[in-house]
Amino acid sequence: MKLQQLYSLVRKAIDDYQMIEEGDKIAVGISGGKDSLTMLYALHGLMRFYPKQFQIHAVTIDLGFGNLNLEEIKKLCKSMNIEYTIVSTDIAQIVFEERGESNPCSLCAKMRKGALNQAIKDAGCNKVAYAHHKDDVVETMMMSLIYEGRIHTFSPVTYLDRMDLTVIRPLIYMNEADVIGFVNKYNVPVVKSPCPADGHTKREYVKNLVRDINLETPGVKERMFTAIKNSNVKGWGDTLGSIK
Repeated sequence: MKLQQLYSLVRKAIDDYQMIEEGDKIAVGISGGKDSLTMLYALHGLMRFYPKQFQIHAVTIDLGFGNLNLEEIKKLCKSMNIEYTIVSTDIAQIVFEERGESNPCSLCAKMRKGALNQAIKDAGCNKVAYAHHKDDVVETMMMSLIYEGRIHTFSPVTYLDRMDLTVIRPLIYMNEADVIGFVNKYNVPVVKSPCPADGHTKREYVKNLVRDINLETPGVKERMFTAIKNSNVKGWGDTLGSIK
């Protein structure tokens, strides 16, 4: 995928759901993975020609595994003239050693989001961009259906009233394959996740399930996404992107 295609898909999502307003300062959550770095490239590029002026500030939450090398990402942000904040935490020690969680993802995600939200507010940002793509939308809906017995997925835009913070998801029109193609084409400096639970979660199981179904019946994933987009699932049906 070329840069112009990336800009086009991200801009369409932003316009459809009114994700960006004049004067926004948007935190970009950087895990080091392919999705968040692709989003950084997209928003940095859009800053130059989007009709509404906005700023971005990159933020990484270091979980404390001790082997997260962020040097290349620091260089990337410097080359883009983007502020970059790294927040050091003891989340890994708490979740895996002190608590010994058998299902660590839930607690880790909660603590990571808490640290991220605080860093975002400290940086003076009013919005945060999460790098969820189309596959994540469909897989989250399947997880909700299988494990919770309801039809639900995250919204393109979510207002967190307790934090007075708006979450936007500019990659929702991108397939994961598009992200992989972009990362490979432009040699994006992806950092492998140091988490020992990576690749061994319920989400990974559902990801493989959706992939297998789509291989057996091509087009299923796209039809699932279209069904979500046209449904009454909160935040999706009318493409108005109402924030509050």
